[in-house]
Amino acid sequence: MPRRRLSIFPALIAALALVLTPMVQARAGLLPEGKLTIRQENEMGRNFDRIVRAQMPMVGDTYITEYVDKLVQQVVAAKEPMPFRIRSAVIANPALNAFAIPGGFIYIFTGLIQDVTSESQLVGVIAHELAHVSQRHVASRIEKQGKVALLSMAGLLAGVFLGVAGNNSAAKVGQALMVGSQGAAVAAMLNYSQEDEREADQVGLNSMVKAGFNPKGMPDTFEIMLKNRWFDSGSQMPTYLSTHPGLSERITYLNDRIKRMPEAFSERKDDNTMLHKVQMLVRAKMSPATTALAYWNNKNIRDYTPEDYVGRGIVQERLKDRDKARASFEQALQQDGEDPIIAREAGIFYFKTGEHDKSIRYLQKAVIKNPRDALALFYMARLQAEAKEYGQAAANMNKVLTLVPEDSEVYEHLGMILGESGDTFGGNLNLGYAALYSNNLRKARYHYGQASASVQPEAQTDAQKEELKTLLAAIDEREKGPQ
Repeated sequence: MPRRRLSIFPALIAALALVLTPMVQARAGLLPEGKLTIRQENEMGRNFDRIVRAQMPMVGDTYITEYVDKLVQQVVAAKEPMPFRIRSAVIANPALNAFAIPGGFIYIFTGLIQDVTSESQLVGVIAHELAHVSQRHVASRIEKQGKVALLSMAGLLAGVFLGVAGNNSAAKVGQALMVGSQGAAVAAMLNYSQEDEREADQVGLNSMVKAGFNPKGMPDTFEIMLKNRWFDSGSQMPTYLSTHPGLSERITYLNDRIKRMPEAFSERKDDNTMLHKVQMLVRAKMSPATTALAYWNNKNIRDYTPEDYVGRGIVQERLKDRDKARASFEQALQQDGEDPIIAREAGIFYFKTGEHDKSIRYLQKAVIKNPRDALALFYMARLQAEAKEYGQAAANMNKVLTLVPEDSEVYEHLGMILGESGDTFGGNLNLGYAALYSNNLRKARYHYGQASASVQPEAQTDAQKEELKTLLAAIDEREKGPQ
């Protein structure tokens, strides 16, 4: 699903409330002095995740997110059993960055995905980050802080990991979160030490080797970051260098250690087929359109793959050059029309041009080949709604929500579909969730009221009463903030 770049300010106010609330006054979720429990780490991780999702544009394309999660889970399976479930997310941001936090949440930036040249390089960063979690580097520093409110610490953590050198949106959010002497003190406390980095490198290297990847991927990625230190979207250094110091020295000892490993490990070959498809989607949809077009224009046409034609077509459509976009998509379809990503992107293009017969044909092909393609389902549901096939449209949009929860745009379209079908209760209920996940709590409360008023209290079913109760509780929770 296309995720809107929502204004950060309503969410930022809520997040700042978490940070500025004096820790000693927090009545709930207070950490006792001593070791963090697994339950507390999980709660803090969930709070952190909510803050980050409220402020940063998250990628909803399941081809991208499930590819990243597959790599994450391969590394997890190669580690010692983790005490919590590891959850991954992809942030639409051009910075070369990734981070993981207590509770098992790991975030990969699209800038990192786009700039690696092999799967092992991406896995190297993932393995390093998961090692910080398994070795409890952040958790142990939090424990030293003493009595801390879980919500406040989640806000401070968000500031540390997002508040890095540069002018990108992540930096601005992070810098706003890290305010006051308390924020500065916690930021200093949570910086990774050289010992932490060395241990994360060692543990991460072991897990990626055990998972079957080439260990050279880890130092190779760090080399990419050093070479790009002046080219990170206006930043003076790749984001990763700000929170993970000493890369030059670490590259040297990592390479030394790899030389002592069996030679077969360094000879492992990556299958980068899916990586290249994911990189095409990231570059075509999330990079500046003119920059992306320059990439394909500078590539020799004789070296074009079907994915290259699709990527160029997506960018040409973004630039409103639909004649050229059409030619690019037709070339891709001619070369490999059975590929589900090519079929999906062609279907989306024809949706935008109003050629609905062509669009539904390609979208259906994409869904048949990959029933978990949230973006294909999303556009197919919209086409079905325009054809007044409301039952099928609602069913498909609900499938999208199971794949991409808490997406405000999906809830909005589902609400409109149900409303047009005559289901006033369901329409307003889902529009309420759309407003909630857009951080427009006033509008969310309005739609809650409309849903409640659409059915007389005595006529409300038990299911409807429960749905209203759940929505109201979610609105109240966001309005209250820390207690």
